[in-house]
Amino acid sequence: MPQESARRARRITVQRRGPLLVEGPVEIELEDGTTVFSDRFRVALCTCRRSRRYPWCDTSHRRKS
Repeated sequence: MPQESARRARRITVQRRGPLLVEGPVEIELEDGTTVFSDRFRVALCTCRRSRRYPWCDTSHRRKS
């Protein structure tokens, strides 16, 4: 069963002025080589880099620039 889920394509939803919504679970490799993992069914990935929980979105993009 784990092999089946590894082969299944992940759906990524792009939102204007918002996070990328990714069907989980996900493992993300950061710029410094560390990895973070979430087993949630959907995660929001920060694209504005304002999040204090980067790479996870904390809705900081909603603040006025």
